[in-house]
Amino acid sequence: MKKEEIPQDDGALNKSTKEVCYAVDSEGKYTTELSTGWEVKSTALDAAWKDIDERVKAARQKVLNGEASPLLFFMELRLMDIGIVSAYTGFWKWTIRQHLKPAVFNKLTESKLQKYATAFNVELADLKTMNVHED
Repeated sequence: MKKEEIPQDDGALNKSTKEVCYAVDSEGKYTTELSTGWEVKSTALDAAWKDIDERVKAARQKVLNGEASPLLFFMELRLMDIGIVSAYTGFWKWTIRQHLKPAVFNKLTESKLQKYATAFNVELADLKTMNVHED
């Protein structure tokens, strides 16, 4: 791709970041150039974020229905799986699976809940209520 052909389409990430692309300059040498986006890539990212948003909404509803603890909501919101949560909290994976059950979650000590709150970057009260304060 020639340097002047690098796509500069508006996309979901163009306000916060730019992508480095390799291109051929006028002398035929490879160089790097910044791109604000590419329409096809933006469409794919938008579809992915829509799927993530739906998963977060479904997780919130499961918590409200009493089928899961708030951990499920925050795991979906923060794009974390049990392995990642385990690495951040130090809890074993099987322990986290137990904590995903509302009855077990409701009996957790403040110190255990605080580990989760820290891992999800939320206040302890927000962990229990699923309040999200994004800055």
